[in-house]
Amino acid sequence: MSQQHSAAPAPTPTTDAAVATVARRRDWWRDAVIYQVYPRSFADSNGDGMGDLEGIRARLPYLRDLGVDAVWLSPFYASPQADAGYDVADYRAVDPMFGTLLDADALIRDAHGLGLRIIVDLVPNHSSDQHEWFKRALAEGPGSPSRDRYHFRPGKGENGELPPNDWESIFGGPAWTRVTEPDGTPGEWYLHLFAPEQPDFNWEHPAVGDEFRSILRFWLDMGVDGFRIDVAHGMVKAEGLPDLGDHEQLKLLGNDVMPFFDQDGVHDIYRQWRLILDEYSGERIFVAEAWTPTVERTANYVRPDELHQAFNFQYLGTHWDAEELRAVIDRTLDAMRPVGAPATWVLCNHDVTRHATRFGNPPGLGTQIRLAGDRELGLRRARAATLLMLALPGSAYVYQGEELGLPDVVDLPDEVRQDPAYFRGAGQDGYRDGCRVPIPWTREGSSYGFGDGGSWLPQPEGWGELSVEAQTGTPGSTLELYRSALAVRREQADLGAGDAVEWLPAPEGVLAFRRGDFVCVANTTGEPVTVPAYGRVLITNGEVAETGGEAKVPADTTVWWTAG
Repeated sequence: MSQQHSAAPAPTPTTDAAVATVARRRDWWRDAVIYQVYPRSFADSNGDGMGDLEGIRARLPYLRDLGVDAVWLSPFYASPQADAGYDVADYRAVDPMFGTLLDADALIRDAHGLGLRIIVDLVPNHSSDQHEWFKRALAEGPGSPSRDRYHFRPGKGENGELPPNDWESIFGGPAWTRVTEPDGTPGEWYLHLFAPEQPDFNWEHPAVGDEFRSILRFWLDMGVDGFRIDVAHGMVKAEGLPDLGDHEQLKLLGNDVMPFFDQDGVHDIYRQWRLILDEYSGERIFVAEAWTPTVERTANYVRPDELHQAFNFQYLGTHWDAEELRAVIDRTLDAMRPVGAPATWVLCNHDVTRHATRFGNPPGLGTQIRLAGDRELGLRRARAATLLMLALPGSAYVYQGEELGLPDVVDLPDEVRQDPAYFRGAGQDGYRDGCRVPIPWTREGSSYGFGDGGSWLPQPEGWGELSVEAQTGTPGSTLELYRSALAVRREQADLGAGDAVEWLPAPEGVLAFRRGDFVCVANTTGEPVTVPAYGRVLITNGEVAETGGEAKVPADTTVWWTAG
């Protein structure tokens, strides 16, 4: 295991008093705005071109001033980086490219001192093939207890030359890789629903559950405020690992319950985890990355004795269309209400094309798009969509750089790409690198303020004009729109937590709803529309003209009003 375990002093467990510095109110997570930091692309403190924990720590005041409640950190654990850290070799160590455990401890404490909570990624479906458990499983050979912690199986065919079943990797190709046994002969196969460097754990083995309960306690004792669970719909596989019988399986994802995803057994795991979390003060939380066929199945993950939040991917995948948006909003609120969980809205993350680019393209292209589209249209719609999202009942997530209106970088040269799906030639489109380009902080510099030594992915020309420096204090900038919207959201008693909206009559292509004295109107059409003037305008991404009790709302514009 990592040297950090013995070389770094054991972090002092966070005290109840330290946790209390961010415990401003009960049930904070029901209306929290949580900012996702992708560590390698946020801020680089040592000039090696790769973001790190010290870089994040130095920028925490920016996040406080932005107005978010918590920060979710994508993986920074020890890893060979076959899938940007989602292949974990040691869950209790920080990868040297990001820093040390002491850096993580300092980051958590500084965040708490600024009134920010810290949520870390947890990757329980699979490990790295460089994890000690997996290396031992390879070395000990067939029939060893170590192999039982993963899914090793003999192959089919006369000489075991065929995979054990027909499952396909999410990244393309078979979900199985054959190993060479210690004696040099072709041997068993192991399951990996993602890259071959990411073998799936066998959650039927008690040691796996024991290990992850220990990992939870390690980071909770460090003071983290929660966990985002990667592939939360994975882990449990259908008994017998049955064939799917379909060779276009990837088209079924998100539409059907698969034998390797969204199995009912995952909920037993989360009930055990919730008991651990509830032992700790400060209202620590779980949020699920659960790609399920319906929002109703997503609601299963956030029942009162399981997780707290689950990303609303049905909402993320909805185009800028009033009828479609209203339908998914209603379905979401209706599904969450019976289990008493908040809706959790999201428009962007590290796996999908930024919404400023998605909304500049025609509908039907999915969430990974390699086309730039109409930049001006996409940004206008993205700003309007953000105001709509922040007006809805529940919690919301913001992905780093979306507050700058960053587009996806769609023209990265092939030779700089690092998404493992790109090199497998099938599965996911493999264009996730475009949303992972390091964000710009300043107008000038080798990496526009990201660091002193360039950036691990090349930034496009003109990136500096989208930087924090360029947008700060600039009226009408996307950054100032986010800052204003988040401030208003905090000030308005009718915004944030809740489980319902009151829909108001509106022209075709327009969403209008009331929450107490607050009214939101979103015009998703390409033309101005006239609606009632519902009171005092709080914020809008366009110019609204009011006369005679009516308001003219421009195309692709959202307006917040208050009657109070």
